[in-house]
Amino acid sequence: MCQYSYLITGASGQLGTEWKRALENAGANFTAVDSNELDITDRTAVSEFIRYHEPDVLINCAAYTNVDEAEDPDSANEVVNHAGVRNLAEACAQTGTLLVHYSTDYVFSGAIDDRQRYPNGYPEDAPLRPINAYGKSKLRGEEAVRESGAHHLIIRISWLCGSYGKNFLKTMLTLGSKRDELTVVNDQIGSPTFTFDVVDFTQKLITLNETGIYHLQCNETVSWFDFARMIFCEAGMDTKVMPVDSSAYPVKAVRPVFSKMDTSKLRQKTGDADISITDGIRRVLNEINETDHPST
Repeated sequence: MCQYSYLITGASGQLGTEWKRALENAGANFTAVDSNELDITDRTAVSEFIRYHEPDVLINCAAYTNVDEAEDPDSANEVVNHAGVRNLAEACAQTGTLLVHYSTDYVFSGAIDDRQRYPNGYPEDAPLRPINAYGKSKLRGEEAVRESGAHHLIIRISWLCGSYGKNFLKTMLTLGSKRDELTVVNDQIGSPTFTFDVVDFTQKLITLNETGIYHLQCNETVSWFDFARMIFCEAGMDTKVMPVDSSAYPVKAVRPVFSKMDTSKLRQKTGDADISITDGIRRVLNEINETDHPST
């Protein structure tokens, strides 16, 4: 990892923070910026910034992730997830920089019938049919990367969790410490991706000089309800979790019912064994409990 120079965009988010920690620990040469330091929607600024720093690898952790607000045409969803990504990709094509871009399971339709069609989850070449504005913008971002001519890795992740920032796992811990009983939806199924696994496997793919599209998430197929119960079990909390349908929590954006992705391509390339949800939860809990580790 130390042989490369890195540029991290979206460095203040949970994934960007995980990348900063990993690169600092490795003694790598990197520059990390958030939107206050580099607005990826400013094409000229992006081009000049990347030409000045000339990184070997650009890790794009910048994204608009508010799925419900993305339904508003005036939101920053399209300009960040599509136009901003296009700016990064075109600049990387000019400098020969490898662009690592993170996408999402939301590029698929998430139809319940697809569970039978794809028992191991969506493969990388499954039909792309996003059902909400967020998913559509992420798909257009993927297309912009592929069309740019830049060397690239597109890694699709889902249900992102880690010890930094806000995510489902940490929300459950907070709610569970305040309530004896919670209701969690049981009709949306998929699997989480942990931030440290994202960094580890991305590094392996970079070292292997891999390009193209890969899927990364844990192996087990679970519902949000299942995931919540696993979190409380590992945390030693007695919070009771009750399953409910998604109709109990009306939202603006339609959610995929089926979000499992096939990760066999990644495992074959890296030679790694299965990625466990339980192991991921335990690692997050350990990191949160470390006295010198930030809680946000």
